[in-house]
Amino acid sequence: MEHSFHQTEELTMAKKTTTKAAPKKATAKKATAKTAAPKKATAKKVTAKTAAPKKATAKKATAKTAAPKKKTARKPNAAFMKPLNPSKELAEVVGASPIPRTEVMKKVWAYIKKNNLQDAKNRRAINADDKLKAVFGGKKQVTMFEMTKLVSNHLK
Repeated sequence: MEHSFHQTEELTMAKKTTTKAAPKKATAKKATAKTAAPKKATAKKVTAKTAAPKKATAKKATAKTAAPKKKTARKPNAAFMKPLNPSKELAEVVGASPIPRTEVMKKVWAYIKKNNLQDAKNRRAINADDKLKAVFGGKKQVTMFEMTKLVSNHLK
């Protein structure tokens, strides 16, 4: 059975090739030989040309979207810019006048750097002197993150 199946298959293939392939093979080969090479070459050129501009347009598009963001100035949060009154303990470090929370932290950091109060080994730790010890609730050393929380407790 297998043998006859293969024979019939070969015969049908032979019939197809003889009826179609004889006159068209020559023209098909000539046509593909002539047109296939330029099509492949143009296809490569087209993909190369189209790929580069797409990347360039993608970069331009991101540049265009980034440009408006740069033009609009970042607005500060009103809650941070609201002038607050420092407590007596904090007023010894930053001054007694009402100032925004952001300026308070800038002045506290300026005081820390001026008096060299950052720990030498662990730069995240702040060593308190007499003025800062009152602000830090009596602690001798706090981290930067604790400091922000403790300082905000002295602002009203």
